[in-house]
Amino acid sequence: MSVEELHPPGVNQPRMLLLRMPVRSFSIDEVALANADEVATFAIEKRRDEHLSGRWLLGQAVEAWGLDIAGLSVHRTDHRAPYLRHIPGLWRNTPLPSISIGHASGWAFVAIIEHGWRIGIDAESANRGLQENAFNLMCKGEELLALQNAPSHAIELWVAKEAVQKALGLGMHLNPRDIGIPIGVPHATITIENLNLQLVNWVNDSMQMSLAWGQFSLSIRTPEDALLDATRAAMQEGEWGVGCKTTRGNC
Repeated sequence: MSVEELHPPGVNQPRMLLLRMPVRSFSIDEVALANADEVATFAIEKRRDEHLSGRWLLGQAVEAWGLDIAGLSVHRTDHRAPYLRHIPGLWRNTPLPSISIGHASGWAFVAIIEHGWRIGIDAESANRGLQENAFNLMCKGEELLALQNAPSHAIELWVAKEAVQKALGLGMHLNPRDIGIPIGVPHATITIENLNLQLVNWVNDSMQMSLAWGQFSLSIRTPEDALLDATRAAMQEGEWGVGCKTTRGNC
């Protein structure tokens, strides 16, 4: 299997791993981090192949990170951002890295970053163009004027905004017009709602790539969190004792 590690220019910290591979057909039995119910929703074979290739590649990244994928599963937030979780019932609380997955032009991409950080990766063919009548759907104000004066940067700007949306875990729930990015700048710091993200844009093998990352976490609660909270509350209310209630006659 042809898996390639990507190295964004000028990025040294924090610990992260970026991989890509050509999209290919997988059976679901080959992809440990795939969910059969989710895969069943894909009516188009191309979309199914992209999804399974991304999940298979994620498994490679997770194992290279030093984790056992047998004890992990992939879930989604309310905004459909993917994240890793220990399989319920194992009662493990080891901090897990954040992840991002993308697909473009026959390639699958995965980015993984150490716990406490968020990451977003996106890519498109560097030769892909965007119609100028679509510019105002992703830009406004001075940024729109700048793009109209430099339309060759359109795909770079679009990919960068998608990487930021992914890093924030919001996807298109964050309007791209509300993300201001310097046009034609390979490295930038982006501030969205008091959160700072680093952004790098580069071209790799005719693919326009963007990577965004920042030091913050999504608030994600698991079923184990809810059970532990309920147990703690019951103990604080005196409903739990050692073996039984301490009231006479309850043992």
